[in-house]
Amino acid sequence: MRDRRRRSRFASWSWGILAVIAVTALAAPWITRHSYDEQNIEERLQPPSWQHPMGTDPLGRDLYSRVLHGGRVSLWIGFSTALLALVLGGVTGAIAGYRGGIWDAILMRCVDFFFIFPSLLLAILLLVVLGRGLTGLVLALALTSWVTIARLVRGQVMQAREMPYVEAARALGVRESRILFRHILPNLWGPILVTLTFQIPTNILAESFLSFIGLGVQPPHASWGSLAAEGFRALQSYPYLLLFPGGILFITLLALNFAGDRLRDWSDPVRQVSTI
Repeated sequence: MRDRRRRSRFASWSWGILAVIAVTALAAPWITRHSYDEQNIEERLQPPSWQHPMGTDPLGRDLYSRVLHGGRVSLWIGFSTALLALVLGGVTGAIAGYRGGIWDAILMRCVDFFFIFPSLLLAILLLVVLGRGLTGLVLALALTSWVTIARLVRGQVMQAREMPYVEAARALGVRESRILFRHILPNLWGPILVTLTFQIPTNILAESFLSFIGLGVQPPHASWGSLAAEGFRALQSYPYLLLFPGGILFITLLALNFAGDRLRDWSDPVRQVSTI
């Protein structure tokens, strides 16, 4: 009981932290004094101060503004990639699990093809083909993460299609597509939501790594990963350049994982009873 209360308290704090980070990132243009790409060489590499709460970078840009705008990019990539992966993986897994037979064999072989490649290596190869940019980055990360959702949805649909309410729907002559999308999939939102909660920090971390090695977000845009890469080059002389973006990235990933753990405790797959 005490452990459950502690985990619930951590989850509440996590949701609060995520809300604050999301709101400040969205409100960045209105709560920052400087533009994220405004250069001022005379104020380059200034330590944190009242004028620049997180200091300035080698080009004199305000790090506070760049961190908030970088949060917008990182969070947008994390959420949009997860939603795109949900569409690709959800449709593929639902059709494979419900139809079975040749459909299941063909679609799952496609899933296995993507699954055998290391995700980051495949993302790098896709970026070479799609081009380095926000659109190419989202597509590359989505095409490397949809297979996990496809396998999850397939397994859940294969279990749900044998449930009594599905048999009753078939007996009443309900169309197969309606059974799948109206009765089965709504009951799977619990495990799918939990998977997405863990997928979002994975995507943010992957984007940060790709940006860190120069294959992710390109100037003049910034993300937490690209800011951390810039700060790493000057770590010994100006540690705050890495401390602030890296610290906020760490806090965000930790909060998302705590929130995902709590959702997993609440989730009970295929528990609800669908009405016909």
